[in-house]
Formats: sequence, structure tokens, C-alpha cells
Amino acid sequence: MSPIGYTAAIIAVTVVLFVWNKLPVVFVAMLTALALWATGVLTLGQALGGFGDPAVIFIASLFVVSSGLEVTGVTAWAGQLLIHGAGEESRARLLLLTMALVSLLTALISVNGAVAALLPVVVVIAVRLRRNSSQLLMPLVFSAHAGSMLALTGTPVNVLVSEAGIDAGVGGFGFFEFALAGIPLLAGTMAIIILFGKQLLPERNGATMPADFSHHAKTLVEQYGLASGIYQMRVRASSPYVGKASASVDLSAFQGLQLVAVQEGETAGPLRRAVIADGDHLIVRGDPEIAAVFAGDMHLAFRDNEPTGHGEETLFNRSSGLAEVVIPPRSGLIGTTVFPGMVTESGDLIILAVQRAGAGISHGSITKDAGGIVLQAGDTMLLQGTWKALDVHLNDPDVLVVNSPELVRRQAVPMGPGARQAVIILIAMVVLLATGFVPPAVAGLLAAGAIILSGIMSVEQAYRAVGWTTVILVGAMMPLSTAMVETGAAKLMAEHLVGFVGDAGPIALLAGLFVLTAIMGQLISNTATALIVIPIGVAAATAMGISPRPVLMSTAVAAAGAFLTPIATPTNLMVMAPGGYAFNDYWKLGLPLLIWFFVVSVFIVPLIWRF
Repeated sequence: MSPIGYTAAIIAVTVVLFVWNKLPVVFVAMLTALALWATGVLTLGQALGGFGDPAVIFIASLFVVSSGLEVTGVTAWAGQLLIHGAGEESRARLLLLTMALVSLLTALISVNGAVAALLPVVVVIAVRLRRNSSQLLMPLVFSAHAGSMLALTGTPVNVLVSEAGIDAGVGGFGFFEFALAGIPLLAGTMAIIILFGKQLLPERNGATMPADFSHHAKTLVEQYGLASGIYQMRVRASSPYVGKASASVDLSAFQGLQLVAVQEGETAGPLRRAVIADGDHLIVRGDPEIAAVFAGDMHLAFRDNEPTGHGEETLFNRSSGLAEVVIPPRSGLIGTTVFPGMVTESGDLIILAVQRAGAGISHGSITKDAGGIVLQAGDTMLLQGTWKALDVHLNDPDVLVVNSPELVRRQAVPMGPGARQAVIILIAMVVLLATGFVPPAVAGLLAAGAIILSGIMSVEQAYRAVGWTTVILVGAMMPLSTAMVETGAAKLMAEHLVGFVGDAGPIALLAGLFVLTAIMGQLISNTATALIVIPIGVAAATAMGISPRPVLMSTAVAAAGAFLTPIATPTNLMVMAPGGYAFNDYWKLGLPLLIWFFVVSVFIVPLIWRF
């Protein structure tokens, strides 16, 4: 069999395996690359060369930047703005704000990152406003697809078509150049969803809905009896406690007032220094009048300059958080004596309260002097510390974490620690990409490196943030495009396509490529589809003697129109369960949107990028 025959057979088998959907997509992609080597179509270096491609490196770095924005609460902040601005009455206003926000986030951090960040926020909005999640989640995803065409970073396909333009000798696309097609795409998508979405979308909710952590702190402090009477006081330079050990803090003269913890001012973690310094904090519990007298006598300043005593604000904020843990059977902590206010063995967490079988053990009655309490299986403890300390120290097998502090922080702490740095890093990356000062892969690596060096994420968290399925899929499928060019398969398919459209001209070519891309994109990954269609489109444009630029942009638009099935993109599948969607729900709204994408791809794109 000729190299072209082998390539055609490999493509056919690959598409069938993708549609069959019984094997992991990364397994199919790796088999595709190995098959190209085994049949002699490509050398081993060519077959595995996609993993070192700059586009793959850039896509991987975007996952880290996206996760950095999420873990610092930037997306939670955006979600709160959405809830505040949407109100409770207007469906159109809610949809407009939701679609505008997700499209903006998508343009900067990719479709998967934006939808994953806003999915729980939108579900919570649906619950709070008593709206069906099915009416909100599909518009969220479909507008994200349209928003992916606003900037280079919106989707891996944009990166691929830009690189293809460079390889074809006609130059890549500018960072915001995609918006020339993306803006009409998004405007039309919004109009169709607002005007016809209610009739075309089902009225139902998902069987399981993500947890709402927006009031998590309030729930915890109420459950453990810490909702009021908790005060955080800053040590002033004139305080008699400055320069003294934390053990010297004696509240015996202030009846009814108990010391909960001494925190370092810089980190909000338990005091690790030998002595108290200006700016450190004391957390105390008791009567507000006595607390005010104590603060005045000892030259302490209340948080927010007034003794509110709200436990959720004092204990759960940008600097520190709460975590509830359960003592499991056979835990090494069984038999250990603990008491509220005790610092854990790591020195980074404080035990605020303990409960047994639903019966609260109060901070006042169980103290160190009273002998504390001996832990048993099934006891629960409320721990407080910095968010970083909670992330690091709760992997202990001796405790079971009720709710992940990381998940709680992402949803309930808008603009948390590191948010300013994350936004600055994002802006710097966008500027580098927009100006073309460095290649995209370099800009992405610099941004991802800055996320790690600034302490926003650890190296291990960065590894976990990368969507390895997408990265491996792109890297393993890239050699297929190489094979199509090297063997002449792309040229042959392009000649047949040009022959089919005949004298109808380049508009017919765009229409044919759109139909091919759109059909394949509903069945297999739109990224994999683009990798197959791009070399065909470039070869066809060369054969017709026209510029490949409108062909490449038209292909990007067609690849973004993955609306008709839930398996078309990971994000389509992501909202299926929480939206309560069935397989045939997607095409009802998706078909009008796909028709609009066809109009933009075939008739508007050539007006901007001339043949």
C-alpha cells in the first residue's frame, strides 16, 4: 500500500475509534502517531515530534495560568459580580451578563477553563433564583464557543491555524485579530439564545447539583457555636504584649474572655516566633463589652476598627480559612487529648472546636486547664489556618476532610491571596501575545513560571492543573497533519475538493470546508478535526491560487461551531449532567447557531481577509 493509502486508512480508523468512544481519546491519538511510524509513513522523530511543538507547549501553559486565576479567587470575584448585576427578574439580563462574562474569560483562558470556573457559579445562581439549570448551562457553553474566537488564547484551534499561517508563508494571526470574526459570532449567538433559547431549551434540572459553598463559613461557625463573640485584635506598637511570649497573654482579669489563638500578622498563621510583635493578631472569644475593655487596656485594635464579633468574618477571609475534619476508624489521633485553641503538631493550624455525635463541645467548657477531650472515632474538629496551610496539612490519612478547602476557597473567597499577582501576570501575558514581542510559547511559559514563582501554585498543583488529555491529543495528532502534507494526501484531497466545487469559486471552497469541518467536529474533538482539515484547506487554497488566510480563519470558525452533540467538546459533556440534558437536546439550539457560524465563516470572513 502506498503512503497515501496508509494515511487514508489511519485517518478512517482514527475517526471511527473517536466516534465509537469506547477507548480513551489519548489512547486513540497515541495509536495514530505510532501507526504512522509503524507503516513507515513517518520517521519516529516525526511521529513523536508533536509533543515538542511550540503550540503544544503554549496550550499546556494556558492551563496553568487559567488555574492560577481560579485558585486565587479571580473567577469567584467575576461570579459574584455576575450575581450582583443579574438581579432576580430579567432572564435576558441574566443571560447577557453570563454570556458576556464567559466569553471574556474564554478569550483569555480557553473554553475549558472558563466553563469549568463558571459552571458551579451558574448552577448556584439557578438554585438561588429558582430557575432551571437547563436554561442557563447550554447558553453558557455555546457562548463560550463563540467567545473562543475573540483572541488567540481562546482555543487550541486558534493557535493551530495561526501556526499554519506562519508555516504557509502568509503570517500568523494577531492576538486580537480573531475578534474581527469573533465579535459578529458572539453577537449573533447572544441574539439567537435570548430570542429563541427559552423555546428551544428544555425546562429541567440536573439529578445532582454542585455544592454551594458561598455560605460555607457561616454554616461552620454556626454549627460549632462560633457565630458571634469572636474578635480579631491587632497588636499595636504601644501594647505591653510586644516583645513577650504568647504564653504571657493572661486574660484572667477579664472574666468570660478566652484566648483562641495568636496569629502572625504577615501570614495570619499561628505565631511561630518566640515573642509577639507589632502587627500580630490575637483572636479572643467572649462578651463584646469585656473585649472592648481588654482592647483598650492592652492597646489592641479591632479588625475593621469595631468589635463586630462575627465569627465568619474573623475566621474566614482572604488570609485564612476553616476546614472541618472527621476522625476515621483506626486513625492515629484516636486517644489524643486536644482542646480548643490548641495548635496542631505542624504548628500551622489551630483547633477551634470539637464535636462528638452532634453534641457541641464549647470552647469555654473544654480548655487546656480542664483537661481537654480525648478524641474518638467519629469526632469532628474545626480547624483554622492560612489557606496554604490548610491545603498542605490536610492530606494526613489520620483525618477525613469534609469539604476540600481548595474548592471552598475557589467559590467563596473572591480576589483571595495572590489575586493581584495573578491578574498582573495575565495582563503581562496578553501584552506579550498582543505585541508579538516573544513567540506565544515563550509568553505562556513565562506566565506559567511566574504563577509558580509568585507562590500562587506549587509545582505539583501546576502539574495537576494541566489538561493532559488535550495536550496529549494535540501532540499525538499533529503528526497526522505532517503525514498528510508529506505524503501528498492533503494535496490530493484538496484537488478533489477543488474539482468538486468546480468553477463556483473560493466561496464554494469555504462552504465545502465548513461542512466537512462541522460534520467531523460534532463527532470527534474539534482540535483533532482542525488538525485534519487545516492541511487540506491550505493545499486547496494553493491549488486555487488564493490566500490561505481566509481559509484558515474560516476553518477556525467552523471548528468552534461544535454544538450538535454532547460529545463534540469536553465542555458540552461537562454541562450534560448538571443541566439534565439528553443527547438530542443539543441540536435544537445548536442548529440555528451552526447556521449563523456558516454565514460568518463563508460570507463575512472573506470580507475581512481577502482571497
